[in-house]
Amino acid sequence: MAAHKGRRLRKGAATTAAAALAVAALSASQAPGATGAPDTLQTSAGQSSPVPETSADGNATGNSPYYTDLPPLNSPVPSPSSTIGTPVSRGDGEAGIPATVLDAYQKAEAELRASKPGCNLPWQLLAAIGKVESGQAGGGRVTADGTTISPIIGPQLDGNGFALIKDTDHGVYDGNSSYDQAIGPMQFIPSTWAWAGRDGNGDGKADPNNVYDAALAAGHYLCRDGWDLSTERDLHRAILSYNNSTDYLNLVLSWVDYYRKGTHSVADGTGGVPAHRSDDGLPRTSMPTTPGTHSPKPSTPGKPSKPGKPAKPSPDPGTPGSPSPEPTPPTGTPTPSDTVDHLVSPDLDGTELTATAGDAFERRIGARAVTKDGTSVAKIRVRFTISGDTDATFTGGERVATIATDAKGIALAPQLLAGEKAGSFTVASTVVGHAVKGVGYTATVTPRPADKLVRTSDTALTCTPGGEFAGQVQVKATYKGAPAAKVGATATLIKSAANPTANIVGPYFKDANGQPVRTLTGLTTDANGVVTLPKLYADLFSGTYLLRVTTPGGGSVTVELKVSVSASASASPSPSPSASS
Repeated sequence: MAAHKGRRLRKGAATTAAAALAVAALSASQAPGATGAPDTLQTSAGQSSPVPETSADGNATGNSPYYTDLPPLNSPVPSPSSTIGTPVSRGDGEAGIPATVLDAYQKAEAELRASKPGCNLPWQLLAAIGKVESGQAGGGRVTADGTTISPIIGPQLDGNGFALIKDTDHGVYDGNSSYDQAIGPMQFIPSTWAWAGRDGNGDGKADPNNVYDAALAAGHYLCRDGWDLSTERDLHRAILSYNNSTDYLNLVLSWVDYYRKGTHSVADGTGGVPAHRSDDGLPRTSMPTTPGTHSPKPSTPGKPSKPGKPAKPSPDPGTPGSPSPEPTPPTGTPTPSDTVDHLVSPDLDGTELTATAGDAFERRIGARAVTKDGTSVAKIRVRFTISGDTDATFTGGERVATIATDAKGIALAPQLLAGEKAGSFTVASTVVGHAVKGVGYTATVTPRPADKLVRTSDTALTCTPGGEFAGQVQVKATYKGAPAAKVGATATLIKSAANPTANIVGPYFKDANGQPVRTLTGLTTDANGVVTLPKLYADLFSGTYLLRVTTPGGGSVTVELKVSVSASASASPSPSPSASS
């Protein structure tokens, strides 16, 4: 959560109840795509908690505190603007978003529209989360490149009124080497930022304290797992994965609706900062008390929380990918993560995985957490990381996934997708927040195959010495009788049918600089399995020459090329340098 500016906040039970009623009223009038309430489970106290949703990569904020201020009941009314873009809204100051922060949200939306068009991410969702998490970066207190003027750091997640998440970044981001803390304008915990972080402002680094980086990371986080945010179910799942609380979901949806009805930019540093937080009534010793405080003060471990505190958000401990917060253990008792001695493979130890480009790997990889005596350890987080020069990913397009172990101590990674680039890669598994020996896998992506190639035309290919062939060679690839799309092909002007090495005379292609080349790689068939080669040219030597096109999987076709002074000239090569030498 954002650093607080020193004043004591007030939020009693009556305020909480009123806020809940107001949120419910606002949620009933959401704009299309953000309507309705999520599926919920009723607790014995009458409060609702989210129905568990499967999440492949943990929780963005670790369920850290957030601002609970509601949008004004009177929504902004857009007025005509002479410029194209966000409607200008006159009225409540809450509708104004600091210029740099607004620009970051809209740039993130544009990038996601191009990279993950099926997600349909609206920038208003990023603005709503940014409002709830940090008050739009503390009212827009950012530099020109989008970096917050002072760090925005949440309370340490030490189990003392919050989730228990031990340090995962050695204090690099949050200044705390004992416990994790949410960081930056979008309040990522370090273990989530480690895989979700993005470079949104093009400076070559991913900084959680930069609003461009954080907004783009939040966009990718919300768009994972193939979610379509134009649908109510996926929108709710995405928001709940950010902070697993029904109150949080309804609050974010109310701000989405508010910003959809109109907003405008205000000068950086002049935005309003919310006044109420979900942790009002809890000790604040773990929070920076003034802007510019870099290192949070640790709270006293084991100190009881004050009576009357609001109910903690309750992530489902059995949901794969949830942060699995643990209750504060008695002094001297190790956490479940501390008891893990190493990870082992559930069933694939030493087995190499293989898939064809564009396909999914049939086998799921996983890791089992065990103690020294081989006992399985449940409810600890295992991070799987893909490394290597391929474009393989997990389902949802990410290369890192964090999964909670089940009752048998097993965490199964999301399904691996091969991508289009052939090659080998590895997947390593580690315990989040605890350095132990992991388990790794090697996987290979093989090229798409074609077992047959044929020319699409039987027209003879002829040319005069020093000229240009009139037609282009076009071939069709098939695999087991079906068109083979996206198959790589190689074309070579060979010396002879028995000698497939590249010739040094005769017809040639041209490279980007117009220089002769007699071997082309990187050719790819289209959706119909067809590939058309570039134009061919002849040097000054007459004769009959051969062009061979090959594909992975055994596909091959040899095309005859004739270079002669006239169409009726002999097909035999001239006495000058042999075409088959």
